[in-house]
Amino acid sequence: MKVLVVEDDPRISDVLEYALKAEGHDVHKAQRGREAIELATRLSPALVVLDVGLPDIDGFEVCRGLRKFSDVPVIFLTSRSDEIDRVVGLEIGGDDYVVKPFSPRELLARIKAVRRRHEVATVASPAEQSAPELRYGPITIDPEKFRVLSGHREIVLTAQEFKLLELFVKHPGRVFTREQLLNRAWGDGGIVADRTIDVHVKTLRKKFGKFDFIETVRGIGYRAREL
Repeated sequence: MKVLVVEDDPRISDVLEYALKAEGHDVHKAQRGREAIELATRLSPALVVLDVGLPDIDGFEVCRGLRKFSDVPVIFLTSRSDEIDRVVGLEIGGDDYVVKPFSPRELLARIKAVRRRHEVATVASPAEQSAPELRYGPITIDPEKFRVLSGHREIVLTAQEFKLLELFVKHPGRVFTREQLLNRAWGDGGIVADRTIDVHVKTLRKKFGKFDFIETVRGIGYRAREL
């Protein structure tokens, strides 16, 4: 797997490179945010390990840049432990969050879990690959190409956002609990908090702007309104 490590501390970067190469991964490194976006554009990595505190633009801004053209899984590294930072990371499309100091073994385990969830979400079965496009109001979903349009505008989604959207669109009016949504989008790839669903729903609402189709059912979960 091609992994892009974005970390300005050479000691941490070298440790990550050693650990990832020991697992057989192809490692590329960047020390600055703009350099990371350029490398990701050119290399199309399978996963990005991204430090939040970079010398030019922070990791959150890098992630926003990545999400303009890619749904590559992103694991944030940071010395900050505040919940607000974790929520921000999820809201802008991050897949996991590791607080420094951490052990390479912990990070490798999280990488495997994120990749497993991503593959489950994006690799369709033969039956699913032949499925027709889904249409819901101005939204068009192509499950085979992992492509979403809102009118003529393409919407870039993470794997988990795509799965949530697909579930809502297939079952308008049906109420899903947070646990059901977690099982659908994350499977058994690791422990994910209920708060994560709230963050991803909020992000979906932002991405589709005025077409606010996801309704909150207080005390239960969420549903797509019937058109």
